[in-house]
Amino acid sequence: MATLVLDNGAYTAKIGYSLEKVSIIPNCQFRSKTSRLKTFTANQLDEIKDPSGLFYILPFQKVEFADTSIVITEPYFNFSLIQESMNEILFEEYQFQSALRINAGSLSAHHYFHTKPTELCCLVVDSGFSFTHIAPYCRSKKMKDGIRRINVGGKLLTNHLKEIISYRQLHVMDETHVINQVKEDVCYVSQQFYKDMEIAQMKAEENTLMRDYVLPDFSSIKKGFCKPREEMVFNGKYKTGEQILRLANERFAVPEMLFHPSDIGIQEMGIPEAIVDSIQSLPEEMQPHFYQNIVLTGGNTLFPGFRERLEAELRSLAPAHLPVSVILPENPVCYSWEGGKLLAHTPDYDEMVVTREDYEENGHCICEDKFDI
Repeated sequence: MATLVLDNGAYTAKIGYSLEKVSIIPNCQFRSKTSRLKTFTANQLDEIKDPSGLFYILPFQKVEFADTSIVITEPYFNFSLIQESMNEILFEEYQFQSALRINAGSLSAHHYFHTKPTELCCLVVDSGFSFTHIAPYCRSKKMKDGIRRINVGGKLLTNHLKEIISYRQLHVMDETHVINQVKEDVCYVSQQFYKDMEIAQMKAEENTLMRDYVLPDFSSIKKGFCKPREEMVFNGKYKTGEQILRLANERFAVPEMLFHPSDIGIQEMGIPEAIVDSIQSLPEEMQPHFYQNIVLTGGNTLFPGFRERLEAELRSLAPAHLPVSVILPENPVCYSWEGGKLLAHTPDYDEMVVTREDYEENGHCICEDKFDI
């Protein structure tokens, strides 16, 4: 029986059969300003000639998977009503033969323990589009007392960047898709925030952090890009007629919110403090193992300098006698999907799933008992 693995993220869905490669697709449906009547789903985004000002709408599509099993992710402590709706969609709408609902962090932990079988514990830091979750695992079991959630993710960073640019340069509040691309292309995590801030205040060539970003016009320039340093014009205007965004302190001030959400009035811990708070809530004899096995997943961990900054801050917060190790996998976005792929091939997989027959006989109760959400 084929097994479909779906890591159901807020920004992208990572989907693929366990014997095939993963596909990363935008997890949404949308309409464009220019073609409002036509609906685009997921990777049909590439067909839109003018992606500026996209309308996002909720997806629903009818397909049947009568002889397929599914591994699907959902957030920690998901509301029971949503869990029940998910059961109904999987078994009644899509007719899956069997299903396993699981947290993305559990799949990441399974992947980590598979690659490092000698380790007993790991701490999964999943910084995604909507939230950042921190979850400790011991022998593949999650320790619920140590789970922390910070309400800061990629969406908040993109929205904040939109506000800053709209206030300082151009009105871009409707250009979510474009500004998200700007964020991914030019932002980085500063290792010395105040030193970088001083450099960002310098004029012209002295400001080594300044970058000019060429915005797409969707005719000759389909995708925005960063101008090479040697082509930048520091005094006067560009003669090429391109629409330019000049970015200096925005490049590192926006990702800084992951470390200090209080900078924009969100009264929560940053990621380093939340990690230490999570580990300190666990039994003392296990704490050294967690500090040595911190795994980063999710799109925000791809910011240049993220891993180094997090490790440096944890080093200053953690007890001096404990070694700290932060691991950034080769592909942090698909790390949990790869874990689901491995899980689908384990001998215990059939005992973990709920079959359609079980569901039809026992209803939601059997899912509550079997799935540890």
